[in-house]
Amino acid sequence: MTRIGTIIWQSILLPGHEYCQLSSQGAEWKLEGTAIFTHGQQPCQLDYRIICDATWRTLGANILGWVADTRVEIELQTDPNQHWYLNQVEQPQVAGCIDLDLNFSPSTNLIPIRRLSLAVGEQAAITAAWLRFPELALEPLPQRYLRLEELIYRYESGSGRFMADLTVNHTGFVVDYPGIWKVEDI
Repeated sequence: MTRIGTIIWQSILLPGHEYCQLSSQGAEWKLEGTAIFTHGQQPCQLDYRIICDATWRTLGANILGWVADTRVEIELQTDPNQHWYLNQVEQPQVAGCIDLDLNFSPSTNLIPIRRLSLAVGEQAAITAAWLRFPELALEPLPQRYLRLEELIYRYESGSGRFMADLTVNHTGFVVDYPGIWKVEDI
């Protein structure tokens, strides 16, 4: 396994931190991290591991941890036709989605940023399989990425209801997600 990069974020919206590591092994990419934050004045700790193929198509993910006193154990799988399964139950509402978006983490913006490989001035519309927090249910989330500069992307979701200019590093990790996440000075 080759480690490509690591990052620590400080959450602004939900007080807490997150550590994430990007690595490669053979023809697969792995995004692994731990988010520790509070929600509704309750402690939350979620570990995640996302596996993508060589072209950054999501193959599967595991999310384990706690939301207050509730144990979280989620296994996500996709098949070659982009059918999604949450704990072995098919999720037809996100069929055809290529990217996974974890609502509680900035880590997953890296996946479409790397997969799309947009040139400055180019944009692309996608629909991600969004694991909504705190419900931890999958739903489709329309998104748009516009590469404004080498390290700045305009991100829109929910058909334009949300928009932010994301600053990323050369690995593709978001280092500034205005008002929501920022990289921790190390």
